[in-house]
Amino acid sequence: MGHLFTFGRRSILKGLGGFALLSLGGLSACGFKLRGSVSIPYKAILISGRPSPQLRYDLERIISTGTNAKVVTNGKDADLILEIVSEESTRQILTYTSTGQISAYRLNNRVVFRAFDNTGAEVIAESDIYVTRDLDFSTATVLASDAQQQQFLESMRADLALQILRRVATLGRVAR
Repeated sequence: MGHLFTFGRRSILKGLGGFALLSLGGLSACGFKLRGSVSIPYKAILISGRPSPQLRYDLERIISTGTNAKVVTNGKDADLILEIVSEESTRQILTYTSTGQISAYRLNNRVVFRAFDNTGAEVIAESDIYVTRDLDFSTATVLASDAQQQQFLESMRADLALQILRRVATLGRVAR
């Protein structure tokens, strides 16, 4: 009796696997791409300027896993030089409770960048990208709020990196 149940379960799993493959095929046929996937018209990118270690890591990760380009460390090997001019993170008080305690913050991240091709021609003029998130805060859960703020900041940096590379992908095609 148990053998028949195992055979039925295997058939169901095979059927589900086939359904998943058909679903993925349908998604790719309609133009669906994974969120971190960007088509960049450059093969080798140098990240220069003053990015934070976290932003540099996110840019390198997205370039190496979500594009056909690679990150290089020498400007002579680069097709594109992506210069991070500045990066700024701020936190503003958003709301107060009726007793005057802070109940929410607004987190802001801003990156200023520009890009040059290997001849030194400006491909992207100095540009700003902003990301904003609202964060609820409670004095009863300060440690949890701090951990949540760090998670928000990490997510915001990853979003900034992806938006920078999307801008490189779209404006880079126009400039070439």
